[in-house]
Amino acid sequence: MTARALIFAGADRPLELREVPLPTLGPGEILVRITMSTLCGSDLHTLTGKRSTPLPTILGHEIVGTIEAAGPGGPGRAATGAALRLGQRVTWSVAAPQVEDFFTAHGMPQKAGALFKYGHERLTPARPLSGGFASHCVLVPGTAVVPLPDGLPDAVACPANCAVATSAGALRLAGVGPGAAVVVQGAGMLGLQACAQAAAAGAAAIVAVDLRQERLDLAREFGATHVLRADEAPGRLAELARDLTDGRGADAALEFTGQAGPTEIALDGLRIGGRLILVGAVFPGPPIRLDPERIIRRLLRIEGLHNYTPVEARYALDDYESALRHALDQAPFRVALVP
Repeated sequence: MTARALIFAGADRPLELREVPLPTLGPGEILVRITMSTLCGSDLHTLTGKRSTPLPTILGHEIVGTIEAAGPGGPGRAATGAALRLGQRVTWSVAAPQVEDFFTAHGMPQKAGALFKYGHERLTPARPLSGGFASHCVLVPGTAVVPLPDGLPDAVACPANCAVATSAGALRLAGVGPGAAVVVQGAGMLGLQACAQAAAAGAAAIVAVDLRQERLDLAREFGATHVLRADEAPGRLAELARDLTDGRGADAALEFTGQAGPTEIALDGLRIGGRLILVGAVFPGPPIRLDPERIIRRLLRIEGLHNYTPVEARYALDDYESALRHALDQAPFRVALVP
């Protein structure tokens, strides 16, 4: 039996849709038949050469599928502890640590010395199916597998292991809770998730900042209490943050754009003791300017988070060229590939 996979060999080379033999499964491995995979922003950065990855590879890490087979010992257990079964619809973690080391012991399993990352692995005969832009994917031991409820559509579930989980991690680092004032820089998929999750956590003020008015309109629907055009932000953001907090400033700013300018502006809107969580800069860019004295005197904290839809276009895996053109030209929140 074979699977179909979209092979990426470099930004200067065309993608190739190829037949790949299904491997023999080892202990702890699970074969998933993919029903949908969505294009993450990091996939687009890789495809356009802004971000490097081992080559050749199968991109795609926001994946939903059905357990089709398992290695010796069966499919094992889900992240919840419940037994997994054949035919079950699942999603899974972007990264799977392959060792127990210093970083796994200190709460950073995504930085383990030996780490398997779906959609980021170099293809080898032993690992021929490691990404979402394919008909099948083989899950390795150490993967956190999560069963999905029947009523949850694939299009909504696909970003759960990336955008949703990453936004949740950012809010956790920021300490967002009841009554908090939060600035969300960038109202893309991650920013919208952050607005919704901050609202669910009881935040009193959620300010979404973006250049595109249509995204700001969506941010209001996702829980933002105030919106601000990014071209107004240099002077207006700090003023608005103080107006909403009796002059203090925002408790936290979540930076999803990856751009130096918005990052520097976000610092201006923080209160004494506020936190800036950097999430969006996952590809090389210009450095940001920091005033150490201001950070020290205002007791600011800056932390980075790595790895942890509404309207979505769908394309067949065979029509991948149209899908990529749509994702690059139209900049939607997500584009889905369906095998």
